[in-house]
Formats: sequence, structure tokens, C-alpha cells
Amino acid sequence: MQTEKPSIINIALVGGGDLSKELLDKTTFDYQAENVHAPILAVVDPDPETPGMVAARELGLLSFSDYRKLYERRYNIHLIIVLNPAPHIFEEILKTRPFRIRVLSYPVFKVFWDTIGIQERKLRERTKEMETILNGIQDLISVITPEMEIAEVNEAFLAQMRCSRADVLGRKCHQVFQASDTRCRVDELVCPLDEVLRNKRHTRQVMTRKDSQGNCFYFEVNIYPIWEKDGKISKFIEISRDITTHLKEEEEITRRLEQMVEERSRQLEETHAKLIHKDKMASLGKLSASVVHEINNPIAGLLNLTMLMKRIIAEEVKDAIDIEQFSRYLDLMETETRRISRIVSHLLAFSRQSKIEAKRVNVNQVIEQTLVLNSNLLKIKGVRVKRILGAKLPDLIGSHDQLQQVFMNILSNAAEAMEATGGGSLTIATRYFKKKDKLFIRFTDTGVGIPKENHARLFEPFFTTKKKGKGVGLGLSVAYGIIREHGGTIHVESIPGKRTIFEIELPREGMLQVSQQPITDPA
Repeated sequence: MQTEKPSIINIALVGGGDLSKELLDKTTFDYQAENVHAPILAVVDPDPETPGMVAARELGLLSFSDYRKLYERRYNIHLIIVLNPAPHIFEEILKTRPFRIRVLSYPVFKVFWDTIGIQERKLRERTKEMETILNGIQDLISVITPEMEIAEVNEAFLAQMRCSRADVLGRKCHQVFQASDTRCRVDELVCPLDEVLRNKRHTRQVMTRKDSQGNCFYFEVNIYPIWEKDGKISKFIEISRDITTHLKEEEEITRRLEQMVEERSRQLEETHAKLIHKDKMASLGKLSASVVHEINNPIAGLLNLTMLMKRIIAEEVKDAIDIEQFSRYLDLMETETRRISRIVSHLLAFSRQSKIEAKRVNVNQVIEQTLVLNSNLLKIKGVRVKRILGAKLPDLIGSHDQLQQVFMNILSNAAEAMEATGGGSLTIATRYFKKKDKLFIRFTDTGVGIPKENHARLFEPFFTTKKKGKGVGLGLSVAYGIIREHGGTIHVESIPGKRTIFEIELPREGMLQVSQQPITDPA
């Protein structure tokens, strides 16, 4: 288990006189070895030759002529100790320093420093001076006994918790911090005192606490154990810092980032939809010439039959043989009319900008409809189609229009690839693997193939090897996106000059697995 590093309170000294050098001389040791988490990092004095500045350079510490350099975040200074007795320096720092940096004035520090060398008896007599030091620190400081009773607090503690000294001294810590008469239970809140006892070291936690009015705050809590010679806890020293504002700022930043991500996702979805529509219109343009020929043939037949029937009526031929012939003409006209209707219906279904919905889709039917729509195009390109469609193929949960767009793009590319070789064969195979619960669709053409160096870029938007005016490079990119939306994959294998294989793998639940949207039965 990785141990949590204690918070470091980095200190800077403003003033490089004898007091600064004395402080550096007496506090020069291995901070980590001594378990001290308040190292002195920098000394500031306009005169680089003062004793403190010289000592700082010898010790490898930072040294500046202007105390404002300490405000830069990269130095991570938490506390500035003013060692220059001039009052205006402390006042200037107090006015200009960032809120995150604490300031200890020269008089308060001088009292502290002078008190260090006095014997324990004199230290008890100078309790007021020590209280002044504690009260000069803006962090919340409290002393807690092994029985979890609060023995002492500083003024910042009383101000933050909105209570008097009499309200907290002698009371249990959980009564003051959590307004509870029972100890913090481990399954609800990990007690930092228990953490210290369990791990035998300092601990740091972020905790929620309530003031006397019930207001909730977030604190970074540091608990430092004071050990007796026999290894028992003498007391706990708790230093807490209110981070409520900081956490709220982080939450606001997180909220804004989430909004930006949502907006960006929406824009990407709109862009993807536009690309699909653009590619569909490009494919529609390619189909126009072949569809015109496909419709013109039955229309010409209808026109000839109509003219023939008008001539028969004009000649008033009414015997049984002519009426039977007349009926045959009408049957032919009906067949050709239905053929035109079927072609136009497929064309309209392909070109419409419909809302994408998860429906039950018969993949074999989508392939057949796509072939009908492209029948004349394939005939013009000299492409023979071989179908190996799996029997009783289960329905797929997906978008009929989007899958038709994928098949349209692959068919179009295959036809163009085989046109260059004077025609060829296109084999379309479908099958269902029950164990994987997936459908496989394979398109194999005998066209010119795809060079190996282009395989990695085939599905990139606007990548194309076609001549100018033949394509914009969106077809396979759109197909790739649609297959991914259905939770599937698309792979390509090709041998230049022999064949190209596009294999699509789709989970049967397809789009339902990806989006969890409701299923709509096809109309």
C-alpha cells in the first residue's frame, strides 16, 4: 500500500541580517530524517552580502532581492517570516501577498525565537507569548488528548468554528467537529486520530466539519502525534486549513469542463451527421445517370404500348384475339409501372434525411434493396453479382438507412474498381455466428485492389486515390463511423490486381449496446 506523503509547509525569510543567519544555522539538518515538514526554502534581502543571504547561497537555498518573487506559484511558499523589524515591510507584505501565503510578523517571531532557548520552567511562565505565536498563524491549531478531548486551540480556530474557548476546551473532538456524541464510525468517516494510532505516523485527510451554527466546511486536516518515551501518545497536534473555497472552485472548473466536453461532443455528432448526408448526396449523384437509364427503359416500353393500344382502339378491332392481346399489353404496362415505382421508392428512401433510430433491421433485405438501386450501375460497369446470403439471418438492432449507406459506398467502390479491369464479379456473403451473437457481411470484388501503403489511411476523412471529380474521400470514413456506432468493426484485405475484401462484423444488438436507446419496430 502506498504511503501518503505529509503536507510540506515551505517557509521563506524576509530579512537577511544576523537573526536570519542564526535561524539558518540552527535549522540546517535533514528535514526528512527529522520528520520536519516546514523547510526554509528562500531568503530575501536587497543587500546580497548580508549574513543571511550569504548563508542561503552556501546552503543552496533561493535568494532574492525582492520579496514579491516569493508570490510566484512555482516556489510554492506557504509561510513568510518577516525578520526585518521595520513595520512598513510587514504591512506591505500583508497587503500585497496572495491569500494562500501566511505571514508571520517580526515581533511575533522574535518572541518565539527568544523563547526557544529558555528552560521548560520559563516556557510555562511565558504561555501568553506562545499563545500569541499560535494566534498569529491563520491555520486552525488544536491540541487533542489521547482521550480525544480538546485541550487547547488558537484564535483562528475559534473564529472559524464560531465558538468561544469555553465551548470547546474539555469537549470531545467529535462533539465539536461533527456535532455528534458518538465517535466517528469507520464505515462512515475515517477518524484521523485512529489513522495516526494505526500507522504510527502523521496523517493528512480532507474532512467535512460543522461550526456551531451547523454550517459545513471542508478542511485539509493534518494530525501530528507527540510520543512519550514509553511509546504512548502524549497528545495530538492538529493543524487544519479551510479549503472550502478551493474545492468549490475546482468543482466549478470541473462543471465547466464537462459542459465544454458535452458541447464539443454535440458539435462532433452534428459534423458526423453532416458528413454522412454529404456522402449520401455524393453517392446519389453517382446513381443519377444509371437510374435515369434504368427508368427510361420501362418508360419507353410504356410509351410504345400506349401508342399501340391507341392505334388498336382507333381501328376499332374488337375480336377476341385482339382483346386478349390488349390484355397482355396492359399486364406488361402494369409490370413496367411497378418496376419504376420500386426504383423510385428505393431512391427516395436512400436520399431522405431521416432521424436515426434503433430498429429491427433485416440485413439481407437491406443488401437486396441496395442491389436493386444499383442494378443498372453494376450492369454498366460490367459487374456480375453473386449472393451467398445466410438463411434465417436474425434481425439486427440498428439503423436501416445508415447500413444501406455503408453497403452503397462499398458497392460503388467495388464497381469503380472493377470498371478499370473491364468488369468482374462481386460476391456478397452474410452469416450469423450464434456463439459470438454477431453477424458477418463480406464483400469480395475482383477489381484492381488497394496498395498496401494505403490500407492504414483508407478510413481517414477526405483520403482518396480516385481522380479529381470522382470522389471526395468520405465514403469509407462515413462507413467506418456508422459501423462503430453499431458497435461493430470493419476490416479490409486486398491483393493488388486480384481482389479486395471488406468484412463487416456487427453484434446482433448493435446500436442498442452502444446507445441504450429504445427499439422501434420498422413501419
